[in-house]
Amino acid sequence: MDYSEYDGKTVLVTGGAGCVGSNLCRKLSELDVEKVIILDNLSSAYEWNIPSSEKVQFVEGDILNDEDLKRVFKENPDYVFHLAAHFANQNSVDNPEKDLMVNGIGILKVLEYAQLTSVDRFVYSSSGCGVYGLESKMPFKEHDISINLHTPYQVTKLLGELYTNYFHNLYNLPIVNARFFNVFGPGEVPGKYRNVIPNFFYWSMNGQALPITGNGTETRDWTYVEDIVSGLLAMGVIEEAVGEAINLGSSKDHKVVDMANLVNGLTGNESGIKFTERRNWDAKTCLLSSIDKAQDILGYKPKMSFEDGLKKTHHWFVDNWENIDKSAEF
Repeated sequence: MDYSEYDGKTVLVTGGAGCVGSNLCRKLSELDVEKVIILDNLSSAYEWNIPSSEKVQFVEGDILNDEDLKRVFKENPDYVFHLAAHFANQNSVDNPEKDLMVNGIGILKVLEYAQLTSVDRFVYSSSGCGVYGLESKMPFKEHDISINLHTPYQVTKLLGELYTNYFHNLYNLPIVNARFFNVFGPGEVPGKYRNVIPNFFYWSMNGQALPITGNGTETRDWTYVEDIVSGLLAMGVIEEAVGEAINLGSSKDHKVVDMANLVNGLTGNESGIKFTERRNWDAKTCLLSSIDKAQDILGYKPKMSFEDGLKKTHHWFVDNWENIDKSAEF
């Protein structure tokens, strides 16, 4: 993929200290960009996770704060990757009003500034695990979204797409909606509301049994973060992507119990697995993406196998254990 369109450009990444954001900013800093601006309030991310580069400028601030938004948009970014979010399902069930503020009002504010400053591209991180419902046919294709959703997070992720589409339709803002599927990899710190893979590595490395909510036969379309980053970078420069919603997944499903056993095997944890009751909002037992559209428009092709991705994630945990252990909040 030719990324020369990023040469000499300024890129704003909201939520740039998180897992996807930090990996995206690291990759951008390796290109010939002028500057990468990270806007992150560190509510669910950590400064030690931000890549070290002269091109990277970190602004600790909030997408709900106009002063912070004016500060970063004063730099006239050419590209905006809007990754900041109130994350994720259980957190949104526990805090639905905050979820609406960050994922609803937050994206509206960022879109307003992006439109006023005429950015070249606005890429939004939507959720393939959110916008498809129980009646959607698997593998999920982009047209088959649902309005019968089960958590505020799913509702507001779809709301974000509705807002980006509105700005595209009314103001011709060049937007792309990226629908992530179960991202995992280095840079994802464990915690109370975090994803299952970093939490499993954390508990496994502490010698604890891994809690599976369900019977373990549930499947997920886990997608390695570097493949997600490749898809995002393509969305930033390919003209045919403008105005589109595009899945970024692995298009391969794996059982939760198999993932847990792989994690325990990598860490040498002999405490095994324990099964607990499924969460009442966790209605989707299987998730699988269709990536045909991503392949056709972006030339997207996931490269990392699930097993090798887990090994790389384990290495990152080992190399960064002191910071991870200090930051993990349960």
